[in-house]
Amino acid sequence: MITPPLDAYFTHLPTAFQDWNLTWHTLNPDFTRCFQNTVLIWVPCVYLWLCMPFYYWYLKNHDRGYICVTHLNRAKTVIAFLLWIICWSDVFYSFWERSQGAVKAPVEYISPLLLGITMVLAGLLTQYERLKGAQSSGIMLIFWLVALLCATVSFRSKILQAVNEDATVDRFRFTTFYMYWVLVLVELGLNCFSDQPPFFSKAVNDPNPCPEAGASFLSNITFWGGGGGCWLLFIEKDLWSLREVDKSSTIVPQLMRQWSNEWHKAQRPLEKALYSPKRSLRSGGRGENKDTKLPEESEILLQKSSKRRREPSLLLALCLTYGPYFLISTLYKIIHDILIFVGPEILRLLIRFVNDSNAPIWQGYFYTALLFICACVQTFILQKYFHVCFVTGMRVRTGVAGAVYRKAMVITNAARRTSTVGEIVNLMSVDAQRFMDLITYINMLWSAPLQVVLALYFLWQNLGASVLAGVAVMVLMVPVNAVIATKTKTYQVAQMKDKDSRIKLMHEVLNGIKVLKLYAWELAFKDKVSAIRESELRVLKKSAYLAAVSTFTWVCAPFLVALSTFGVYVMVDEKNVLDAQKAFVSLALFNILRFPLNMLPMVISSVVQASVSMKRLRVFLSHEELVEDSVDRRAATASESIVVTDGTFSWSNDDPPSLKRINIRIPDGMLVAVVGHVGSGKSSLLSALLGEMQKQEGSVSIKGSVAYMPQQAWIQNKTLQDNILFGRELKESWYREVVEACALLPDLEMLSAGDKTEIGEKGVNLSGGQKQRVGLARALYCDCSLYLLDDPLSAVDAHVGKHIFDKVVGPQGILKNRTRILVTHGLSYLPQADLILVMVDGEITEMGSYMELLGRQGAFAEFLRTYANSEQQEDRSGERDHVHDGFVCQYAVHFENMKTADYTDGGKSPGKQENRPQAGKLTEADKAKTGMVKPAVFWEYMKAIGLGLSFFSIFLFLCHHVASLISNYWLSLWTDDPVINGTQLYTHMRLGVYGALGVTQGVAVFSYSISVSIGGVMASRYLHETMLYNVLRSPMSFFERTPTGNLVNRFAKEMDTIDTIIPSIIKMFMGSMFNVVSTCAIILVATPLIAVVIPPLGLLYFFVQRFYVATSRQLKRLESVSRSPMLSHFTETLLGTSVIRAFGEQERFISECNRHIDHNQKAYFPSIVANRWLAVRLEFVGSCIVMFAALFAVVSRDSLSPGIVGLSISYALQVTASLNWLVRMTSEVETNVVAVERVKEYGDTDKEAEWQVEPSRMPQGWPTNGYIEIRNFSLRYRDDLELALKDVNVTIEGGEKVGIVGRTGAGKSSLTLGLFRIIEASEGSVWIDGVDIAILGLHELRSRITIIPQDPVLFSGTLRMNLDPFNCYSDEDLWQALELAHLKNFVSGLPDKLNHECSEGGENLSLGQRQLLCLARALLRKTKVLVLDEATAAVDLETDNLIQSTIRSQFKDCTVLTIAHRLNTIMDYTRVLVLDRGQMAEFDSPSNLIAKKGIFYRMAKDSSLV
Repeated sequence: MITPPLDAYFTHLPTAFQDWNLTWHTLNPDFTRCFQNTVLIWVPCVYLWLCMPFYYWYLKNHDRGYICVTHLNRAKTVIAFLLWIICWSDVFYSFWERSQGAVKAPVEYISPLLLGITMVLAGLLTQYERLKGAQSSGIMLIFWLVALLCATVSFRSKILQAVNEDATVDRFRFTTFYMYWVLVLVELGLNCFSDQPPFFSKAVNDPNPCPEAGASFLSNITFWGGGGGCWLLFIEKDLWSLREVDKSSTIVPQLMRQWSNEWHKAQRPLEKALYSPKRSLRSGGRGENKDTKLPEESEILLQKSSKRRREPSLLLALCLTYGPYFLISTLYKIIHDILIFVGPEILRLLIRFVNDSNAPIWQGYFYTALLFICACVQTFILQKYFHVCFVTGMRVRTGVAGAVYRKAMVITNAARRTSTVGEIVNLMSVDAQRFMDLITYINMLWSAPLQVVLALYFLWQNLGASVLAGVAVMVLMVPVNAVIATKTKTYQVAQMKDKDSRIKLMHEVLNGIKVLKLYAWELAFKDKVSAIRESELRVLKKSAYLAAVSTFTWVCAPFLVALSTFGVYVMVDEKNVLDAQKAFVSLALFNILRFPLNMLPMVISSVVQASVSMKRLRVFLSHEELVEDSVDRRAATASESIVVTDGTFSWSNDDPPSLKRINIRIPDGMLVAVVGHVGSGKSSLLSALLGEMQKQEGSVSIKGSVAYMPQQAWIQNKTLQDNILFGRELKESWYREVVEACALLPDLEMLSAGDKTEIGEKGVNLSGGQKQRVGLARALYCDCSLYLLDDPLSAVDAHVGKHIFDKVVGPQGILKNRTRILVTHGLSYLPQADLILVMVDGEITEMGSYMELLGRQGAFAEFLRTYANSEQQEDRSGERDHVHDGFVCQYAVHFENMKTADYTDGGKSPGKQENRPQAGKLTEADKAKTGMVKPAVFWEYMKAIGLGLSFFSIFLFLCHHVASLISNYWLSLWTDDPVINGTQLYTHMRLGVYGALGVTQGVAVFSYSISVSIGGVMASRYLHETMLYNVLRSPMSFFERTPTGNLVNRFAKEMDTIDTIIPSIIKMFMGSMFNVVSTCAIILVATPLIAVVIPPLGLLYFFVQRFYVATSRQLKRLESVSRSPMLSHFTETLLGTSVIRAFGEQERFISECNRHIDHNQKAYFPSIVANRWLAVRLEFVGSCIVMFAALFAVVSRDSLSPGIVGLSISYALQVTASLNWLVRMTSEVETNVVAVERVKEYGDTDKEAEWQVEPSRMPQGWPTNGYIEIRNFSLRYRDDLELALKDVNVTIEGGEKVGIVGRTGAGKSSLTLGLFRIIEASEGSVWIDGVDIAILGLHELRSRITIIPQDPVLFSGTLRMNLDPFNCYSDEDLWQALELAHLKNFVSGLPDKLNHECSEGGENLSLGQRQLLCLARALLRKTKVLVLDEATAAVDLETDNLIQSTIRSQFKDCTVLTIAHRLNTIMDYTRVLVLDRGQMAEFDSPSNLIAKKGIFYRMAKDSSLV
């Protein structure tokens, strides 16, 4: 078939297709009728038909549920139907005309027919959108907008035709067209609005849904729906809910899935190498004899193939997870990059227009409108690009943080030792943030070269080969910056390493702050932290110098390119004239060039930082995980709970076995006691049963659910009730039974809000015994089949321990029918055990019942004969029953009294419930301040830099911008120089001055970069030192109230902001501010008329800026505040992973982590929208300035020179970016200086008394005797709590040994805290050797008396550092102390001896060994007063005996105060102080107190000592 030529379709139209004399070269432009009837009708139709298949596919795959028919939907459909009728009426009218003999071109039928079918399609798509739940459509809005614009051109033509050629008007077609135009306008209006949410949408029930999902397309591109309400977001409850796609529960599993695939791919080559040769040689596979050499051959293959094994790619996993959504931003960026080059081209046309006085004026207005429209479209596309980038960044941060948390839950103990809590917290906060920062600008890696290439192309068009000089300058910059980038990466790695070390140490300092205060070690650790900080700052200073060189090269690059290009252009040929068109179009292109050239080093730096973080994350995520099936949870026999066969276990594959030849079979319902010396492997046995150790050989089978109680109770920062319930449902009667059985009722009575009292981090407001009992209550409440109890009775008083054993663990306890594994040092419980396992050096040496082991006369029988009291063996059962009955009767009466008091009112939970809602509140959540950041904060930062340096930096900024302004004005004068005989005069002079001004700029840039960078480092040092000092000077009550996460957040995230972000933001803020001022000055000089519009635009700018900055600052505060609970929860989880895994609560904790991360992102997401909201409005202000600058240049073209017009408009083209950047930087300065505010706020909190009092009032050699006099002594923990000690009067002679006893919560530990002034006395005083301790400095006091605390705290570092952080003692002294503490054999057996590295918290030593190290500390100090705070609770009886004998021999001349649970350790003491409810109940020798038959007598009886 032969296709007719295109003209055939138009043959009977009255005009040609296009006539430039009618359209362009005229004072009244118009399009031909032919063009209007074809192109202007076909364009919208073609657009919709092209989009339709893709849009249909999108709707089909994104079904959100149908929307009920609404008035809006009906109206859209009806109008589409009416438009179809109008189009078809035109078709029928054409046929009617033809029937009347009129000759019509085919296009008269085709165009309305095509338009009519398109309207049907539009109506159908509207209904399909409704069925698929699309509330608004960009495709349809653009279609109606294009249709209206095309119709408007025809509308104007028809009006002109009706006015000028009334006789030729076709009234029917005119009428239908006007109706069509009105209906399209109405349809466009309707499409600007959003429909209601789909029928089953979650947004319907959400009180505060995210507006983005339901906003119209117009609202989305202008950020009106989201940003319109932004300034209302001043408080937390105003924050929008996250969209489902942005929630952790959606994002993290996607990343974990991709990472898992990557990890398995990386393992695959290894598996092939290991198995495939054997499979091909032997058909037996698994059935081979065990004695074959196969394992050895496998090992050889493993070694060979491990070299080939590649690392899994975290980058690929991230790309596959977030790449598809992120690719949308790439599309936006390409369109934007092309559009930015339209501005200089329009500038070229405007300058040509000003030069051509014959050009019609409407062309100037047309160029102005084109400039404005282009700027607006550019704005919408750029902001959508940024929105996609920031949302992707947010999702990446969520994914990384969630992945780190999930990994931390499953890594092995060996892997856990390589990554401290501080390092893992850094991964979650700092490293995740690095990814987020990079995502925003990662597209610049390809966009910057694209922009550079396009700019050079247009410059070549303008200036020819001279551009190569500019290219040469840029090429020279590349190696310089490559070197800078390489060095920056090196410094970045070093800085992150120092930061990790510092955060790790700070974490330990904050966790062990009580010990630091008791030993007066704050200054030693402050110096250690400061030393790491100095190393960090040295690296930071080097990075700052590099950054200054980098800033200098890139800020000067565009000017050097311009100078070299213009220089070469005018020098190679004197006929080359630098006129306004060439100079300012080139300058506009150079300004475009400046952005990619400035951004590239920043992006490279971000890539470098992110690559460091990527490696750290990859290493962490690749850590070995606990093998889930190392413990078979189903394979135990029907009658046996635990079966271990030939078990060999170690803490890591590289470590020697900690447990060897373990063979046990434990029947259901048995009580099994595990005994042995310190470090014999008792706790390791429980860990092996839980699957926490590496199983090297053998098999482990466990039946049923497991409850675990660790040796050191893990307490959450929640209410006491929540700690017991541990995520389970409250069953009132069972809960009461558990609380009563664990002897917690009297404690609840003392707590301010009963079981609703908030427990601080790590149980800071509970005694050691209370923590143990809460941990036991948690295990008991879970009602499991198997109970693993790691010495749960070590920290409780004898009578409480007996009560718990009888009520919970013993043969008559609640758990009598459950299997119980009890690690214990208490000999009195052993006769009631069904089976006893005796452990020595990781092996079970003896196993059997109590009587069987005694009968064998082995090590166990010898051990018992040595340490068991003879009375314990005689008439055990009768005496025990008698004592037990007496105790339980007394306790039961107390319990009944409490029940009548507490349960009468509607069955409340146990505990004293107060009406005050805050009664039980302890910790203080981070508070978000409101309002502007006070000028005082900026002033503080300037003072931290140094006022002289601050003002000098501002002066240098001013010099740089004045030089820049003068150089561009000089260029405009140069371009206006007259051309004589084809050349310009004074070219050399013009070029010389232009170059000199450039050099001035360069010197100023380099100088201010250096000064700001140095100032930033000085401020960082000062602020960190001040905060560290203020935190260490804070009292213990401050640490109990403030979660560790808050403090770590200050030292990690806020200090990172002060170190790296604030200095660079200050540079950018100053640069943008001077840019805006100089732009306005130039435009005002060029076109004074613009002074009319600048004030209203300035006012609009000011209001937008204030609204935004207030909102952005507040959102930053909320985001910062919501980060602390996230880090606190994360830290808390890391400390309790073994408990969480034992109870199988991983999913619940992951959900809680998700909730914390989502809450943090809820504050971050509105700040993304607020940023975009601001940018759209600001860029609109900028576009208006460009429009008015061009408009007034057009109006005043007769009085303006081309040079001034070029200068004015080229500056105006920059103003949009400068305005945007200025507000962004204003906001960034305010929001980031919040970090300074938060770091400084600890300077205003309460502080302890001075560490040293000048002049010292302490006598020489004090204390000499250890004579202690306590007079009317009372103290309380907080002002709003009752007295913990009341009116205590005690006199202790020098050298006396005094035991302090009483039930849990009686005030025993409070007395020691008062003695060390951890808590200051409310009334009364304490005198030691005639000196009132209240007049001494805290370090003077605490360094002269010694304590061995209840919780043995060690710090990561060498054993030497843990014993002597000030390096005061010789090696001989240290070895002697270790020998006396019975640790010499252990330490001398270590490879590094005194330099043996302790892991964080001393986790690579047993609890007993840690306690002995604390004894060694005390032996080193050898002060006249020694306090033992339940110091032997965690050691076995033999070690306890050794410790007591050491104390008796080494401290025989010293005053010793011992808080004891084991009464046998204090029976030979001089006197015993019995405390009851904070008051002194009894104080006499043990024999006299027993004779009095009071409280002490009953306690001794409970311990079977009388």
